[in-house]
Order: sequence, then C-alpha cells, then structure tokens
Amino acid sequence: MSRIKNQESRIKNFKTVSSSETQKLGVKIANTLRGGEVILLHGDLGSGKTTFTKGLAKALGIKQTITSPTFVLMKIYPTKHKTIKQLVHIDCYRVPGQDLLSIGLTEYLGKDDTVIAIEWAEKIPKLSSKLKTIKLFFKHNKELGERIINLKN
Repeated sequence: MSRIKNQESRIKNFKTVSSSETQKLGVKIANTLRGGEVILLHGDLGSGKTTFTKGLAKALGIKQTITSPTFVLMKIYPTKHKTIKQLVHIDCYRVPGQDLLSIGLTEYLGKDDTVIAIEWAEKIPKLSSKLKTIKLFFKHNKELGERIINLKN
C-alpha cells in the first residue's frame, strides 16, 4: 500500500489478491468511520464493490449476509457499533441516480449514526460538498488475479 499526496485530496492505493483481502480492506476502512459518511463505490461488474461492503458490515457488527441490493435498490442493516447505528447499502446499477430520491435516500444522507455505501456511484448526480464522502475506485485485473483499489477522501 502506498500513499500519494495530492493538492485537492488524499489518494491511497491498495492491492488485494483475494476476496478475503478485499473484505479486510473494508474492515480497515470501517474502523476509521465516525458516522455520516457516504462511501461511493465505482467499478465494473465483479471488481469487488460488494465484497468490500461485506467487510464494512463485518466491522460494524452486522451478522446478516450482505448481498448486492441490485433488485431492491436499497437495504438497511442495523449495526452493533457504538455510534454507527445503521449501514445503508445502495446499488445504482439498474436505476438512474435521480430515482434514488424516490427510494428515500435523503432520509439517511448526513445522519451522524448512519454510513451509506453506494455501488455504481458513477451513475448518481454529484452529492452535496457538505457531505463526508469517501470515493473508492475498483479495478479487477483478472490475468493477475488482483484488484487495485484507489481511495480518495
């Protein structure tokens, strides 16, 4: 893992070579969260977005099986965390970003006891700059069996 500094934001690069390592990265990121964050997950199909979210959920004490909410669009999981009370998991693969308002996304944005993970975040309109956003960009190199994950915050 290397750190690259940038004038506008910090960029961190990670490489994982298994689902287990991708989940461990989710745990590591979850351990830095305080609540109110919106995690924007960008990447192609099979690049590790849901696997990463499984790690987030594990670190927050969620025992339920985490699957991508592709057809239901949004799932809300209560946590066992001290200050973060719920994880909102959204998948924008099938829905234009503007339609997120109709499923109730605004009820959760910026709530101090909530973390939101949005898969296919490239499909949503830009969010308010007042929100605490973390952007993750996933690339899967199938030939090498690795994922490159760039984090910007």
